[in-house]
Amino acid sequence: MKRVLIISQHFYPEIGSHANRIKNIYMLLKRENFDVTIFTSEPSYPNKNIYQKSDFWDEDSLNSEDNNIHRISINNRKYSNSIMNRLFYYLEIALKLILLIIKDKNKYDFVFATSPPIFTGFVGLFAKYKYRTKLIMDIRDLWPESLKGVGVFSNGFILNFFGLLEKMLYKKSDKIVINSLGFQEYIQKKAGITETKIVFIPNGSVKEELTTIKKERLGPRKIIYAGNLGLAQNTELINQLVPLFEAQGIELTIIGYGVHKNHLINSVKNHKNVTIINPLTKKECFKIISEHDLGLVTLKDEEVFKTVLPGKIIDYMTCGVPIVGIVDGYAKELINNEGIGIAIHENDPQLILSSIMRLLNDEQRRKEMQIKEQQLILEKFNWEINIGKLVEYMQS
Repeated sequence: MKRVLIISQHFYPEIGSHANRIKNIYMLLKRENFDVTIFTSEPSYPNKNIYQKSDFWDEDSLNSEDNNIHRISINNRKYSNSIMNRLFYYLEIALKLILLIIKDKNKYDFVFATSPPIFTGFVGLFAKYKYRTKLIMDIRDLWPESLKGVGVFSNGFILNFFGLLEKMLYKKSDKIVINSLGFQEYIQKKAGITETKIVFIPNGSVKEELTTIKKERLGPRKIIYAGNLGLAQNTELINQLVPLFEAQGIELTIIGYGVHKNHLINSVKNHKNVTIINPLTKKECFKIISEHDLGLVTLKDEEVFKTVLPGKIIDYMTCGVPIVGIVDGYAKELINNEGIGIAIHENDPQLILSSIMRLLNDEQRRKEMQIKEQQLILEKFNWEINIGKLVEYMQS
């Protein structure tokens, strides 16, 4: 039986696409008869207090695995748009993970490390040489490119330094896993590596997560935004859309977390058509998403975000809820080419509203989108199928 060490900052029971991705990889590799260990941190994102509730610890098979799941405690728990707070937080996690690796006497056939933050990637590189094994680097976002995209850090010297570290990480990895096809060309050019070193394994769902498609609902039209309200998301556009939705009798539900959540809540608190819901378990979140007519996703208009596929797109597809994407690049192409919603590269709220109204008034078109979404999940974004790409590499 081959042994795998996963190194990840986030893991079950945390919410968000990062933790959910690693949870699925961990569980499915075990199902494929690998001996899997994970080094991670105590759940704290977006707020450690929510994990005191038993609701989030809803995977019995993971709750009992004390010998395979090793968690470090973190003192610095600040999530903010302060780059220094984040850097200290990332460094603390990296150093404690390295100490855990130094103390570990086991041997592994593979180390699977996920980035960003890039510091966790270098913990994986340290582990590669400590255990004298192969490193599989899971790239979920381009870093430090995303730092420039969110506009919180612009020191050219330091960004160039991180860029050199990024290039080193790509070169030293034995295999690179990407969750968006938009990353492939960038990584190949950055590190001068061949396409054969990269494997595409997108975020996805397992079959049992697919929700029953709702029949046509009565009552007011409902749009949902479910996920991070952070530095990459265009929360100001959501704020501008709220009064336009209200004028059309459209209700907006926000299940959100992130550094811009409180600002958005304060901006829309006088509008009666908005419902704010605190973070939920994935099962609870899917149940609420499936009760809506459309799912909204926004990204800031920056070059780096043309390469990403937001996790909430996968969530909406899983629930059979057509997507309205204010996005560009890979995400826009996927939504429009696969016919699972409408994606527009546009920041004019009135034009966005017009596109939304046309879709809300076309029930037949939405039904077709719902069917296509869940077919796409089963064919291309199915964890049970896509894990096979990783298994094939490890077994070869």
